[in-house]
Amino acid sequence: MANRPDKNDRPPAPKPQRSGQEPGRDRPPGQGAPQPGRGVFGILSAALLVLLLVMLFSTPRAGKSVTLADFENLWNSGLIVEDSVRISDSAVIAVRRAAEDAPQGNVSIQLNTATSKTVADEVMRITANAARPEASSWWMPLLLFYGPILIIFIVIWMLITRGIRGAGGGGGMLGNFGKSRHRTLNKEMTNVTFNDVAGIDEAKDEVSEIIEFLKNPKKFARLGGRIPRGVLLVGEPGCGKTLLARAIAGEADVPFFSISGSDFVEMFVGVGASRVRDLFKQAKESSPCIIFLDEIDAVGRRRGGGFSHGGHDEREQTLNAILVEMDGFATTDGVIVIAATNRGDVLDPALIRPGRFDRQIIVPLPDLKGRLEILRVHAKKVKMSPEVDLERVARGTPMFSGADLAAIINEGAIAATMQNKDYVEQVDLEEARDKVKFGRAKKSRVREKDENKLVAYHEAGHAVLQALLPDADPLHKVTIIPRGAAGGATFSLPEKDRMGYSVRWLNATMKVLCGGRIAEQKAMNDVSSGASQDIAQVTAMAKHMVLEWGMSDRLGFIRYAPSDSRELQLPDKDYSDETARIIDEEVRRLADEAFTKAREILEANWDKVVSVAEALLKHETLSADEVTRLMRGEKLDKPTVSEMLAMLEARKAQTPAPGGKATASEDLPPDVLPSPA
Repeated sequence: MANRPDKNDRPPAPKPQRSGQEPGRDRPPGQGAPQPGRGVFGILSAALLVLLLVMLFSTPRAGKSVTLADFENLWNSGLIVEDSVRISDSAVIAVRRAAEDAPQGNVSIQLNTATSKTVADEVMRITANAARPEASSWWMPLLLFYGPILIIFIVIWMLITRGIRGAGGGGGMLGNFGKSRHRTLNKEMTNVTFNDVAGIDEAKDEVSEIIEFLKNPKKFARLGGRIPRGVLLVGEPGCGKTLLARAIAGEADVPFFSISGSDFVEMFVGVGASRVRDLFKQAKESSPCIIFLDEIDAVGRRRGGGFSHGGHDEREQTLNAILVEMDGFATTDGVIVIAATNRGDVLDPALIRPGRFDRQIIVPLPDLKGRLEILRVHAKKVKMSPEVDLERVARGTPMFSGADLAAIINEGAIAATMQNKDYVEQVDLEEARDKVKFGRAKKSRVREKDENKLVAYHEAGHAVLQALLPDADPLHKVTIIPRGAAGGATFSLPEKDRMGYSVRWLNATMKVLCGGRIAEQKAMNDVSSGASQDIAQVTAMAKHMVLEWGMSDRLGFIRYAPSDSRELQLPDKDYSDETARIIDEEVRRLADEAFTKAREILEANWDKVVSVAEALLKHETLSADEVTRLMRGEKLDKPTVSEMLAMLEARKAQTPAPGGKATASEDLPPDVLPSPA
């Protein structure tokens, strides 16, 4: 799927409106209704300010601290005002008269629990009982300790009471929990139309019928037809379900309410159901309109599975509310619900029955024609070289989703930018394709000689089997340059989009996967962990053949794979222990047969494996034609990697490097697609 590039003459899209805000009624800043909660925070701020002022002015200013001897000297010198001496629990404070060496101000003697009585008696003696003892204030410490706590409790109480008062009308803080959190979109906000959606023509046609009904309902009512109540978009991640919904908003001249399934669920029970009711209420008031529920499996999963608590489960209450609201539609409501999910198998049967979601539109992975259209849509956003062949890229990307294809164009543009190119070239797109699918090539990694030899024989085993087996995908390239998590890779180019898997192709592919371990074991007289991914893929293929595809003669035409749609937290095994033993034996048999036959083929053609491995050590990357020539016993006349590096250094020494375009990497040429190996 693809987004159309922004046009220069298109005005900027306005900000999506939240629920409760009328379209075209934006208020200027500083005008309109006051924000809820502003008065509460004003009261809180005022209370804290008053408390600070009380603490500030209630604390006497102690002034300069002096010792008892200094105080006695000042008193005897007549510098202390006679009636200003006050004795408290914490200090003795007096007012000092102005003198030549100091202005008028307070002086104090700090007291503690051990010296307060002794110092107080001395002060009374020095002042001839002119000092005035002050009673300790009990309310000030109490206020300082309990005042902030009391203010917090008052504020919380005010918020709760205000929320409870507004819950009935939906105006308070707690009442807002039950309000729907959808966005209202229109065609000016999305910037996406059906012209931006490519590769899913059938899905576009079905959705176009709904848009036509919304624009002209009388056309369908003439023959007695009614509008579909719901449309469910089902497809793999990245196939364009959400993009198709955005295109609907761009094409339909009706309100478009968009919300995710996870937005219904909160920590409070019943909030999801309340939001569902509020959403459908606003939709009916704005009919004709469209409601789009993205990732509906977050709330629409099958009920009764696992250890849920029935109707008290928040998710099930939300689902029940959706079911009731969709059942309450009248033929004249003009509200259509469009939902999207990539887990259609886990949805509740009551949700996907006719009358609720009348249509289930499958959004598949694009075929060759669809991939080419998607690449063309995304290529409009970047500067492409005239020599770029997008059909070549489309043929080399089977089973890629629309999101993968968009990432290829973006990564190619980034790579061309980093190399200071003026255009995105073919090599940039080819490298971007491999980077998106398998990771970046690690050309700077230096391996030990034995490790390099092991990888070379490992990939040579894959490549020779790929070239010899007629039922396997055609070999296209083999390299020992690390890419992603793999130390090397054998690339193949499928001749067509494969919608299913035949037994011949599966057996041939399993043999190719076994070839790496067999070749490295024979060449190095040892094995390594480099075949871990090969082992995992062989095991997965054998299990699928036995458990799901009925390709075992002993088990027959029966599916034994557990169903994940029941949402059970306990293992789901619907067969006996004896059947489980047979399943294990059949999986082991398929893997062993593939390994044994692959070993026989490689031992009979070991000289070809040695030739390919030695060529990989010299050249690092070999094309399918070069592998075929080596297997026929011919020699390659192209320079080795060390010779190419020497020529490059000599060329740099003779001529300065040209500015602008940088030399592109050619380790992975066009039309390269890695095989499972």
